[in-house]
Amino acid sequence: MKNNLFKAHLALLGANLIYGVNFIIAKGIMPDKIGPSSFVFIRLLLATPLFWILKSFVIKERVAKSDMLRLMFCGLFGAAANQLLFFHGINLTSPIDASIIMTAVPVIVLVFSSFLLKERITKHKLLGITIGGVGAIALILYGNKASGTSSVLGNLFVFLNATSYSLYLVFVKPLMKKYKAITVVSWVFLFGFLFTFPVGIGDFLNTDFSGFTLNTYLVIGFVVLFTTFFAYLFNIYSLQYVTPSVTSSYIYLQPLISFVMVAVYANILSQTQYTQDINLVKIISCLLVVIGVYMVSKKPKTMS
Repeated sequence: MKNNLFKAHLALLGANLIYGVNFIIAKGIMPDKIGPSSFVFIRLLLATPLFWILKSFVIKERVAKSDMLRLMFCGLFGAAANQLLFFHGINLTSPIDASIIMTAVPVIVLVFSSFLLKERITKHKLLGITIGGVGAIALILYGNKASGTSSVLGNLFVFLNATSYSLYLVFVKPLMKKYKAITVVSWVFLFGFLFTFPVGIGDFLNTDFSGFTLNTYLVIGFVVLFTTFFAYLFNIYSLQYVTPSVTSSYIYLQPLISFVMVAVYANILSQTQYTQDINLVKIISCLLVVIGVYMVSKKPKTMS
């Protein structure tokens, strides 16, 4: 059990490493090369068969008809709505704003978990989320000096994305007790693609693929293979062993990962332009993030 728990946390670390990089990578080709809806359409069009192919090799598992409605909701909130909202949001606003707003996910998950899963909100968890949130927001505010175009509408889309993703984490948890991770994520993406099809097919057909460069295809490949295929597998695998609130708390590691990357570029790769980005405020912020995630994920000791 301890080994599975370790693997779950390792999977969450990997997923959030990918998500941390995705903020800038995905935005880099929108909207000049591809529109947000078309990007999400391609993402689901290519990723959905990958999950089903993997499932066919790994396990032959049937899903009860009584669980199909929940899977449809998971597909709506976890694959269709949240991806469309995120890509439209990041297309309009800056990665900085999006990162700050996404730190609200653990709080939203705790609220939904309390109502839908009857998960108890302890003072310990609330304190951990608060500490991690303060560290993440401080790190983003002080750690990113690059100017970005903020947008009220874009920020609203990202917030709705955070809410949708939080609902997905809560809705999918009961399914993880009954089925393998690959079974659940395959159905989630199939329903997600069906929900996305009427929204994205028009933009997809109007996309000028002749204007795509090698970089465009590399970015799309990264988003499909890593941000979608591997990251979703990592997240849904972790839900077999940890609660939705623990899974969502790892979002605080995304700004921490950005800090580590800056440190590597400045000190190991000798990219001196990054040296000025490292200061005491960022180091303290990183420590707060680590403490916050540890407090949320650590199980309280039971009295004997």
